[in-house]
Amino acid sequence: MTGAAGDAEARSPDAATPLTPPDGGVRAWMVLAASFLCNGLLFGIINTYGVIYVYLLKDLEDAKVSDAASKASLVGSLCIGTTFLVSPIAGVLTDRWGIRLTTAIGGVLATAGMLLSSFVTDNVYALYATYGVLFGVGASLTYTPSLVVLGHYFKRFLGVANGLVAAGSSVFSVLLPYPLEWLLQRFGFSGSLLLLAAMMSLIIGCAMLFKPLMPPPRSTSSQTDLLNLNIWKRRKYVIWALAIPTALFGYFVPYVHMVKYVSTRFEGEDGKILILFIGLASGVGRLVFGRIADIPRVDRILLQQISFFCIGVATMLLTVTDSFTVMKVLALVMGLFDGCFISLLGPIAFQLCGQRGATQAIGCLLGLCSVPLTVGPFIAGLLFDHLGSYRLPFLLAGVPPVVCSVIMFAVRCVPDDPVKEDAAEDDLMVKSAPLEPLADKFGNGAAFKSNGNAHGGHQGGHANGGPATPAPGTWVRMQSLLVMEERLCVRVALLATPRSPGRMQSYSLLA
Repeated sequence: MTGAAGDAEARSPDAATPLTPPDGGVRAWMVLAASFLCNGLLFGIINTYGVIYVYLLKDLEDAKVSDAASKASLVGSLCIGTTFLVSPIAGVLTDRWGIRLTTAIGGVLATAGMLLSSFVTDNVYALYATYGVLFGVGASLTYTPSLVVLGHYFKRFLGVANGLVAAGSSVFSVLLPYPLEWLLQRFGFSGSLLLLAAMMSLIIGCAMLFKPLMPPPRSTSSQTDLLNLNIWKRRKYVIWALAIPTALFGYFVPYVHMVKYVSTRFEGEDGKILILFIGLASGVGRLVFGRIADIPRVDRILLQQISFFCIGVATMLLTVTDSFTVMKVLALVMGLFDGCFISLLGPIAFQLCGQRGATQAIGCLLGLCSVPLTVGPFIAGLLFDHLGSYRLPFLLAGVPPVVCSVIMFAVRCVPDDPVKEDAAEDDLMVKSAPLEPLADKFGNGAAFKSNGNAHGGHQGGHANGGPATPAPGTWVRMQSLLVMEERLCVRVALLATPRSPGRMQSYSLLA
């Protein structure tokens, strides 16, 4: 194979070697802007459900519906719970169908869910299916690929890219509460949902920009493996993925119940300002901690531990202060560390599972998070129905994040897994070459000979053509005297350091 032919193979869709993320350029920034808009639209609406909750709760109470608070809160918690529950499937579908198609289907379903909800606003059980489940499925099919696509365009600045995209939900969480309040007053619940459905349709256009740089590998077996079980062999990931859901039993409670909590505790004060503060600080946190996460020596998991501890403590302090000013400060603290937690999800998944494993790693993590995100706000609403106070629900909501921050210390007790960083290296790829006599004879039975000269690149052998120790990071050909009429070309990556940055770019092509 000539050097030119090798380059052609590397550029072909079937090549196993991933392309280098450009870390910039017009296309990369357009993809980032589209991801920003997708996340902003979806989680801006999800995070401001507390505004809709007040109107839905009032309608249910006027209709004399029992347990109105828990039923109204279940609509919003089902939405975010479904979003994360479907994420493992979304990760598989992203690998199977591609990033662009999966996002487009998600946009269609999210639009349909919001549109159908506008026709059933008087039936809370129908809203469970349309707003809670259908919109949630669409949000999931959009959210997962919108994170995964960033890994195709950014590597060195992946933390910053994730922080910017994650800031989309914060920006929309800041911008939406008061316009949404105006829409509800001006057009009612049904009319507001129609307008939100129109906003959701923008996701379909964003999907067209999500062109992956690294096409999914084609399976050579008769069956295509849909599930990447290798991520569950990585012990650090397993501990991390099981610890995060622990924190989320209380995480979404303030987003659903904060507006109502303020109205019951601070008469005359506007609870929407706290949601605005959380969103504003969260946006700052995502940008700041996203940049910090790109510093090589920074421990990303430790940052997440700190963020969970601070979120939990701040949530519990909401129950003991009688000052609305202190409430605003606590909301800012919660938002800042919420931004830290969110912006680190993608980078940690890529760190622990590699580029090809990150898709399903993120999906599985979010799927595990679905149960606590659904159950937490519902239990808080149920407690309010029976106690008539939010003091105990908010106090209990602060405990799980603190517990999670302690559990995550176990990640440090586990040694690094001796696995490859990327799935492209997971398997030893063997090719059979045409039958021909061996040109080289070795007296020791088997030896290595460098291939650098085949490409005019790295010179791996001695000047006299004799065997030499190949340089780390070089593709080599392994030949054996045991096979005299057949040559096996085996791709072997000799790694100087298993986790050396940029090592994928240092491999030469197989001769």
